[in-house]
Amino acid sequence: MSRQKSIAILGIVAAIAFAMGSLQYASVSAQQAANTTSASGGTNSTGGDSVSIVPNASTLANKAFAPNPLNAKVGDTVTWTNKDTTFHTVTSGTGPSDTTHGKQFDSGLSGPTALTTQGKTFSHKFMTAGEFPYFCQLHPTMVGKVVVK
Repeated sequence: MSRQKSIAILGIVAAIAFAMGSLQYASVSAQQAANTTSASGGTNSTGGDSVSIVPNASTLANKAFAPNPLNAKVGDTVTWTNKDTTFHTVTSGTGPSDTTHGKQFDSGLSGPTALTTQGKTFSHKFMTAGEFPYFCQLHPTMVGKVVVK
């Protein structure tokens, strides 16, 4: 093969590789932008707000829930999704010693709303304004807050 043909083929391959890399970068950038919107307390497709229980949440204290705090409006439904591989709860209150823990909302330790596996969800509709702290009963250092206006 002549040197000119080799250079031409190399140029074409480089152009294709560059285009594919740019396309992949654009796709990743778009996904990151979507994740940032969601993580900042954006509205999900069902008209409510979403919170993720992040991977390795049991070691992350106030970073275990994203976003934290979540800002919502009166009447909004907040859905927590367990994106970790460990069982967690979403329980209202400041911790296990809070005598009112679980009175506002509680995903529970068993039953259909328990966040036993990755992908499970728990939802709660907030009907009054206020600040609603919550925690995980199994990992009490995991704390979050919903601020409803």
